[in-house]
Amino acid sequence: MKSAVETLNPTRVRLTVEVPFEELKDSLDAAYKKINQQVTVKGFRKGKIPARVIDQRFGRGAVLEEAVNDALPKFYTDAVNEGELNVLGQPEVDITELKDGELLAFTAEVDIRPVIEIPDYSGIEVTVDSIEVSDEDVDKSVEQLRDRFASTNPVERAAAEGDVVTIDLEAKVDGEVLPDGVATGVQYTIGSGELLDGIDEAVTGLEAGGEATFTSELKGGAAEGKAAEVTVKVSQVAARELPELDDEFAQMASEFDTLDELKADSRKRLESSKQYDQATQAQERVLDELLKLAEVPIPEKLLAEEINTRKHNLEHHQLGQMGLDLAKYLEIQGKTEEEFDAETKEQAEKGIKTQFILDELVNKEKLNVNQEELTEHLMRRAQSSGMSPDQFAQAVVEGGQVPMLVGEVARGKALAVVVEAAKVTDTNGEIVDLDDEDDDEAAEAAETVEAADSTEAVEADTKAEGKAEEKADKNEA
Repeated sequence: MKSAVETLNPTRVRLTVEVPFEELKDSLDAAYKKINQQVTVKGFRKGKIPARVIDQRFGRGAVLEEAVNDALPKFYTDAVNEGELNVLGQPEVDITELKDGELLAFTAEVDIRPVIEIPDYSGIEVTVDSIEVSDEDVDKSVEQLRDRFASTNPVERAAAEGDVVTIDLEAKVDGEVLPDGVATGVQYTIGSGELLDGIDEAVTGLEAGGEATFTSELKGGAAEGKAAEVTVKVSQVAARELPELDDEFAQMASEFDTLDELKADSRKRLESSKQYDQATQAQERVLDELLKLAEVPIPEKLLAEEINTRKHNLEHHQLGQMGLDLAKYLEIQGKTEEEFDAETKEQAEKGIKTQFILDELVNKEKLNVNQEELTEHLMRRAQSSGMSPDQFAQAVVEGGQVPMLVGEVARGKALAVVVEAAKVTDTNGEIVDLDDEDDDEAAEAAETVEAADSTEAVEADTKAEGKAEEKADKNEA
């Protein structure tokens, strides 16, 4: 076999392959054998029809077609390996010559990963938010904890903001009560915004036994989006009472003996959270700067597939779980379809570029992923997907997604290398040493890479969830 590679552009090549006919012998034998099993000829036992009879009865062309279809994948793969190509997707194959007994010649056009020159990233400089936890931040955190321990007590007065009211609701459209428009004994905190628009104004000032009618656009149900006349009746008004902020509260709400110890722990937790946010911010901004430095051509076909996959995942997985369609999602986001398409294309380009350049960096730096790193990453992914680590791991293995997870970890390690070489300062002008602040930098970087290239992550989670559901259905059966 002879092969040659012609570069059509930085992301696409044409392979020209010539195969001497004797190299088709195995495929020809296999073709005759296959046809032998499929046809019958009077006077011959099945499977024992001579080749010359098959040629006479069914045509030599049918045999050659079967042989070529069988042989092409192998010769194409050999040509790819010979040319040391990193191909993407399926090739477009064209048989240019087929001379019986002499020669098979074909061309194959296919997208390839572009050759990327890793830029000098040692000069990257980024600025991130400083870590500042104010007394107000601590007080707010403690107040949120205090709010969780609030109690409610019925009161005989008009309802006010912050009160918890027990209400009955009846919704009518065009004078008719909706089939799903009646609810009783609903508890609602005034001002929370968790029910219909206009309900806060309607119930404020009502005492137990009072009722009011207001108009509101329905957010769900059979009449979603329609204006409904809603009657609300208050059966109880309860005031929320917060516990005193003292040592007794600290002992009730935490493992600490004093309020000062609780506040100190809250400050420590807030600082740790801001350190995590700061590290993530540094990784995102360093990645953006790295992508600006690198010239990364993108195959058009790959970009189109990536855009379609992202749209599909959003519409059929993420929005589907929230009970939304794309039109409603765009309305909530305040975006036009054109703006959405432009954003999706930009995200897809960034995802592909991120993968290409970090994969190249993995190879250049000879970065490997050990079992402990993979297990850690798998556990984080399991947690984000809402599955147990064992369930997720089994589903990932069965779905053949392990190489994809290894790639995420490896790219995370590559990004960590770049971040380590970059100069990171905070808004106060202080140098940020991420190694001192977080020993799990590579793991965090893997999450940053996931965010940039979310398609694979969603696909892996979707396949894992599908495998888990399939197994659960079988067990139930």
